[in-house]
Amino acid sequence: MQHLILTAALLFSTLIFSQEYDASNLSEENIITVSLVNALNDTGTVYFTLFNKENFRQQPLRAKSAIIKNGLSTVVFKNVPAGTYAIICFHDENENKRMDFQENGMPLENYGTSNNPMNFGPPQFDSSKFEVTNKDVTLEIKF
Repeated sequence: MQHLILTAALLFSTLIFSQEYDASNLSEENIITVSLVNALNDTGTVYFTLFNKENFRQQPLRAKSAIIKNGLSTVVFKNVPAGTYAIICFHDENENKRMDFQENGMPLENYGTSNNPMNFGPPQFDSSKFEVTNKDVTLEIKF
């Protein structure tokens, strides 16, 4: 009788843990599709960076780049865990793989962030943040 109860308990706990494992895998399968929709020209590359609040404007969680075709540039971030994120993109027209600034700190190249806020100064996480839950996210960024 003890063996039967122990076997049933092990079987039940295995089912519970396997369901939790499957649920955590689903949250890792989220996809974020981001499009810059109004590049001023097709010269250069658009760089997209994905941040969370802790690393915003520092080291990105992920980064991708894409060419521009007819003012449109799109990237896809796959396997993104559920959470709160923000995206910054910039148009690297001279293809030096960095954003260029004037001596006074003003950007020389166009940039945008998720939610398209109209902030003065550098991008802010709170105005750019969006939620990733257990469904895919599609964003359009405009300069």
